[in-house]
Amino acid sequence: MKQTNLSIFIPHKGCPNTCSFCNQRFISGREKAPTPEETREILAAQVSVLQNNNMQAEIAFFGGSFTAVDGDYRRRLLYAASEYVREFPNVYCGIRCSTRPDCIDEEVLEELKLYGMTAIELGAQSMNDEVLDANQRGHTAEDVRKASRLIKAYGFELGLQMMTGLYRDKTEYCMETAREFAALKADTARIYPTVILKGTMLDELREKGLYNSFTFEETVDLCADLLEFFEKEKIPVIRLGLHASEGVEDSMTGGVFHPALCEIVKSRIMLRKISEQTEKIGGKKFIIYTDKKNISLVTGHKGTNRKALEEKGVRFKIKTESGTDLRVERQ
Repeated sequence: MKQTNLSIFIPHKGCPNTCSFCNQRFISGREKAPTPEETREILAAQVSVLQNNNMQAEIAFFGGSFTAVDGDYRRRLLYAASEYVREFPNVYCGIRCSTRPDCIDEEVLEELKLYGMTAIELGAQSMNDEVLDANQRGHTAEDVRKASRLIKAYGFELGLQMMTGLYRDKTEYCMETAREFAALKADTARIYPTVILKGTMLDELREKGLYNSFTFEETVDLCADLLEFFEKEKIPVIRLGLHASEGVEDSMTGGVFHPALCEIVKSRIMLRKISEQTEKIGGKKFIIYTDKKNISLVTGHKGTNRKALEEKGVRFKIKTESGTDLRVERQ
């Protein structure tokens, strides 16, 4: 049975400050936080949809800092979600939320445990204090470490989210952030390349010529490095890039966004593997064996891998081989 998240967005609720990149209205596509009654309606409407698709879902409170919202409102939302987990255990398999690292303590975790929370994701964004301070995050890397250890100690699944290309960021800072995530024993990770949105501090800095995020190519190469690292550490990356939405695309003034970013990054990793094997074997013509589900990754988004290899004089044919990631033979 496939598992997914059913997201309930709570835009900017509970956030004690506005970070350099933040405009939650555009990111979530919502301006108004849902009531507990609206939450029940959303959950009820999705029961048959999930059943018909043979899927389970975790109810996910995303968009704001869930543990920092008004306590009564938060508990009413949790109660609504817990009702559906109890009533439809084969459909709703748990509850997860995203929050800030400095909005976690023992009292909050006890409450979340009581209502059946299963996973907590922290918007760490970076483990470099200079980057955190420059982007007005209002917390430190040590706050992330302390919150992560508490979450693990209470038995929750720990998710850590990072951003690439923030103001004063460097690629080496991003890799160090990933290494810290692994040291904290994250169960999952999300990678969000920075998107510069209208009305944000980053947009003001961009307009003044004081800031530009990483280029698209820099971001693809960096995210490929990050994916390979997390795979080696056995930490699933459950999201790479923002969800495609009209609000984001219409409101971005810079940074990196592409609806197929994850596929492009995975294709770049495949290109690296192909290049390594063809160089090791030697020659110019090859047969590449791969599972049919990987064909688009081998050829690259819009044929970019094939073009890149052809520029080096490398030609290849693809033959499908069930269960094979990549196997290269000289033709």
